[in-house]
Amino acid sequence: MQIELIPAIDIIEGKCVRLTQGDYNSKKIYNENPVEIAREFADYGIRRLHIVDLDGAKSQHVVNHKVVEQIRQATDLVIDFGGGIKSDEDLRKAFGAGASMVTIGSLAVKEPATFLRWLSLFGSEHIILGADVKQGNISINGWQEEDGEQLVPFVRRYVDNGVKQVLCTDISKDGMLQGPSVDLYRQLLSTFPDLYLIASGGVSCIDDIKALDAAGVPAVVFGKAIYEGKINLSELVQI
Repeated sequence: MQIELIPAIDIIEGKCVRLTQGDYNSKKIYNENPVEIAREFADYGIRRLHIVDLDGAKSQHVVNHKVVEQIRQATDLVIDFGGGIKSDEDLRKAFGAGASMVTIGSLAVKEPATFLRWLSLFGSEHIILGADVKQGNISINGWQEEDGEQLVPFVRRYVDNGVKQVLCTDISKDGMLQGPSVDLYRQLLSTFPDLYLIASGGVSCIDDIKALDAAGVPAVVFGKAIYEGKINLSELVQI
């Protein structure tokens, strides 16, 4: 397979958790120590990790940057961090803790000038556009609000300004273990063929990842399928 495998660790109160469709009331704790999980990923040969600060997404500022620091010190994983990055100080905390990349979603909707300034300062290799989608429209603030802007125009605005990486999550699929939105990603790639598109949401098994790979999707973020035992990493990394 050509697709890049990016496991996710979602953090609430320093613990590894997963939600269903972004609902904080659906929280399920999988491990009290995210560093253990990260080490396991690294042992399987995984190179990149997606960390989501769910406390940060809810409280509108970075909260769990210390977890990033601990994982960075314990592993060689390249860390992409998102959740609650709303200010220059939040960005400093994320990069200072050891994140190589940050995913920015809500702020790109509400403060495009700030996003573009960060993109110019840090470059497209370090700033990822987060595009969280619900029924074709962009959602923000930990998926608690819908913005109303449609996906393709939103992505186009930032691709035209130099964005190279987009993490696109179909909220309706997230945590449901019912398969990813392959058609949605295929449409995005047909519109933006040079985009490094990172698919997220719905992955339930190795066949789902194979389907994304066959559709030409460059990378995939997945989490719940690992924690629920639906995907065996040792099998996946050998394909």
